[in-house]
Amino acid sequence: MFTAIEEEFKQYILSDADLNMALGCTDFSGELGDPSLKYANQRQNKAKKLLEKIHACTSNNFQESLDLELMTRSIEQDLFFDNLKLHDLPQRQRKPNGVDGISAGIFQLFVNDERPAHERLDNILTRLEQSTGYLKAEAEVIAEPITRWLQIELTQGEGLPSLFESIRSWAAQENYPKLTLLESAINRTNTALWEYLKELGERHTIDDFTIGEDKVNELLAIRNIHYSPAQLTAMAKDFMSETHVLLCTLTKKLNAKYALDENTGQSELQEHLNNIFAAKLKNGKIESVLDYYYAEMDSIQSFISERKLFDIPLSQDMKIMQTPTFLEPVIPAGAMWPPLALREGKKTSLVYLTLKENELAEHTELGIPVMMIHEGIPGHHLQFSTAAQHPSFVRRIFSANEHAEGWTTMLEDYMLDQGYVDKNLIDEVRFIAKREMSRLVARVGIDLYFMTGNIAYLEVGLDLKFDSQDPFVNAAKLLKEATGFTDGRVQAELNWYSTEQSYPLSYLTGNRMVWKLKNEIIQSNKKNLSSIEIDQAFHRIFLESGCMPVNNLRNVFEEQGFL
Repeated sequence: MFTAIEEEFKQYILSDADLNMALGCTDFSGELGDPSLKYANQRQNKAKKLLEKIHACTSNNFQESLDLELMTRSIEQDLFFDNLKLHDLPQRQRKPNGVDGISAGIFQLFVNDERPAHERLDNILTRLEQSTGYLKAEAEVIAEPITRWLQIELTQGEGLPSLFESIRSWAAQENYPKLTLLESAINRTNTALWEYLKELGERHTIDDFTIGEDKVNELLAIRNIHYSPAQLTAMAKDFMSETHVLLCTLTKKLNAKYALDENTGQSELQEHLNNIFAAKLKNGKIESVLDYYYAEMDSIQSFISERKLFDIPLSQDMKIMQTPTFLEPVIPAGAMWPPLALREGKKTSLVYLTLKENELAEHTELGIPVMMIHEGIPGHHLQFSTAAQHPSFVRRIFSANEHAEGWTTMLEDYMLDQGYVDKNLIDEVRFIAKREMSRLVARVGIDLYFMTGNIAYLEVGLDLKFDSQDPFVNAAKLLKEATGFTDGRVQAELNWYSTEQSYPLSYLTGNRMVWKLKNEIIQSNKKNLSSIEIDQAFHRIFLESGCMPVNNLRNVFEEQGFL
């Protein structure tokens, strides 16, 4: 029975054109998804029926039972957001998604598809030909949009023609025989996009996007996170207190090292270090910053290979590129698109870096190592390129943010503790890293504040007053004080905090849960392993088990005799 249920779950997931494409399948390469409410309702009904079947299926096999629970949580999370309402309307009707709806698949075909160019361009052409109808359907779905979400959609939409122009240039270079048709389709899409954005921009909007405390608790339970909002806030305060003590010690040492006034604060010290260690442009070209990241990637892999800290799959790769214009509003400094979980062959990740000359302080020789640890190897890229080879379907595609972000943020400390950074710069890098890690605390407070509207959740240990009626003003004050981010990055961070409910709080929550799990394994040491052997075993099982909530992963370690 389990095999039949697993196959039905797989077909449910892959029957959605957007998910099918995003996971690396080719069934819908030339087709846009269906943005209509009718389709959404049909899919909800399928999910509910499948959930009943999963609940009726039992297994005495540990691995099968775990997979059944993961399938359940995956569907429950889908249904939660499908049924989530804001001001008596489904959130779907408040959140414009037309720009991403037509661009995500096209962008993937453009930059992350190994098939011949003409095949990919054929798919892009048919998608562009469907885009006018898609945008009209999307506009019909959206009622009164949330003000900030509309602003994000409008800003992203303004950058989309640059993507289409890049595709047109690529097609010309490839001597694409349907170039004239492609150009016509691009022109029609640009016109439809302009009309869609103009019409949306004239809509009446509402500012409030809170979902309420009860819904937050429900969402945390679905995600298998056993903390209340109050407990998460207490966790954030404790972490901020610990981090503050370390930052004060480092600030004192670095002020003396760089002959700064002893009263120089953390923000001023960070600015001073950013200026000293800023990435240098080669021939004035902003894209030359990417060279620093590629060099760091090679350095990290050499370090961990020499020490055998992690197992690295042979068939994997990572591409680092500048963030396209239309994605800049939602990618503050950098982001990683993981390998397409179901694509055969080499598991390739895409790392996007937002490069602007007035924000080069986000890219320094001190911050770049931590960024690449987090996004590349041994971070997200290693995690997902390993998970993508798991035999279980659900463990290849499951979304557990605290699992993913807990792993990567744990590594930011672990790699420094292992001696990756030169001892002459370890204080500088750790200072910058801990300033960056302060974002984890801010994210907990802001995420809970945005979801509940309760301003008390912003009280995470910093002496700040929040007296604005605008939640984004209050949130920006906290994030700026905690991290020293540039104003541009602050606003881009808040864009996605507002749209990804419970994701931002996953960073600190996951960090604490992963460290707690590892420390329990170290303390129990039921297998009498050395320190390095425990590290190696923990990393191996964490990665090879696939994607799942951390609390489920704990059960895996128990089943294997580590706890």
